[in-house]
Amino acid sequence: MTTTGLLGGSFNPAHGGHRSISLFALDALALDEIWWLVSPGNPLKAASKDMASHKARLASARKMARRAPIRATAIEAQMGTRYTINTLRKLVRRYPNRRFIWIMGADNVANFTRWRRWRDIARLMPIAVIARPGYDDDAVAGSAMAWLRRYVRRPDQRLYWTMWSTPALVFLRFRPDPRSATAVRQANPHWHRDYEGKRVIDGVTHKVLL
Repeated sequence: MTTTGLLGGSFNPAHGGHRSISLFALDALALDEIWWLVSPGNPLKAASKDMASHKARLASARKMARRAPIRATAIEAQMGTRYTINTLRKLVRRYPNRRFIWIMGADNVANFTRWRRWRDIARLMPIAVIARPGYDDDAVAGSAMAWLRRYVRRPDQRLYWTMWSTPALVFLRFRPDPRSATAVRQANPHWHRDYEGKRVIDGVTHKVLL
């Protein structure tokens, strides 16, 4: 099977931190590739005036993923799913010849209990948690870890993740990376204008976003 990491987010815009974390995970987990799931919208967050169009965010992700085994995709919008659990279930059914692992930052583990059917996400596929400065303590102390702790695997077992029964969780330590989408927007609030009127091709489905 093709081993595939899944990293979700708004990518508003995609930046070097997304790329460096993904390349780290590719190596640490011996993945064939990573898919960036460019979300049409986060159900846990209110709509923001700073949020660029879905097309512009996908375009920025495609550009940042160049020359790497990373595919940026708007497949979530194309499948019509709103919540992560529904997206992942459809991906597993649609791509039976792939083995998926969900990749998330430690900040998301801290509020994981707010995600719809979060335990079912953990039961569906292994989870790799990327350590993020300032969030590790909250993640370990969070209520989700009270349930997940019994399923944590040692980092030196990470290359065997395709053989794990789920739930299974592994923490991957990555050097701090200060880059953020917020900083990019502050430096260039009109970054999305670079992609206006351009055709964007989905990295997974190859559909054209006009």
